[in-house]
Amino acid sequence: MQTLLERLKVLYPDSSNTTLRKILQSGRVRVNGEVEKEAKRIIDADETVDVAQKSVQQALPPEIALLYEDDAILVVLKSHGLLTVATEREREHTVQAYLNDFLKQKGEGRVHVVHRLDRDTSGVLLFAKDFETREALKQRFAAHDIDRVYVAIIEGRMEPAAGTIRSHLRERRDLRMQSVGVHPDAKLAVTHYRTIASAGRYSMLEVTLETGRKNQIRAHLSEAGHPIVGDQLYGSTSNPLGRLGLHAKLLGFDHPHSGKRMSFTAPVPKVFRELFR
Repeated sequence: MQTLLERLKVLYPDSSNTTLRKILQSGRVRVNGEVEKEAKRIIDADETVDVAQKSVQQALPPEIALLYEDDAILVVLKSHGLLTVATEREREHTVQAYLNDFLKQKGEGRVHVVHRLDRDTSGVLLFAKDFETREALKQRFAAHDIDRVYVAIIEGRMEPAAGTIRSHLRERRDLRMQSVGVHPDAKLAVTHYRTIASAGRYSMLEVTLETGRKNQIRAHLSEAGHPIVGDQLYGSTSNPLGRLGLHAKLLGFDHPHSGKRMSFTAPVPKVFRELFR
């Protein structure tokens, strides 16, 4: 193990400690995708440390990390607490709005939304730069030709430890999703899970989506009797993380132009890992 400052010294051997501390305080350093300014923080061997370019850091807020960009797509890491798109109550503090500003500063157009993450879910998000690219990506999502892996912290332990939850989900009047029988408004939802850690009252699951319905993971785990921590809407009674225990860890897809398979990973948040130490 080493401190964050020591890790930066390895990455930038020609920089002085003073310079490295200034980079830290500027908010350009991210550990596992999250801004970190504490030079003495201990960094485990499997944790990732990245330093954003000045131009990107100035254009995007700390809640968004740019993972990839080309002429067709943008891939970002979204922090929890940030909306993907605007609502009636909030129009400016969204990933979509910040990326539009980011592209505008470069003389480019606007982003096109391909999929969404809930406000309190962190993780990997994909955007298109034009309508045709968006439509091509949406077709891949509809055909389930997208790799989507999440990490969820739940109350209790799933029995069995690994399995598949399959149901038809319908949105209720209170906006909650609920499994129902045959209904014209209900859509098939398939969630695969496996337990990767358990400690005391909580478990960590790796969840793979076969379909991508609204609140699918939250609804399925709640109905299984093990709601995601911090998810009061779906019945959680505890919040050991101080946030919703859901993180979009991996997103994989074929590039809409080149056809090349691409995969982007957002390491598990520190607070998730610490709960099981």
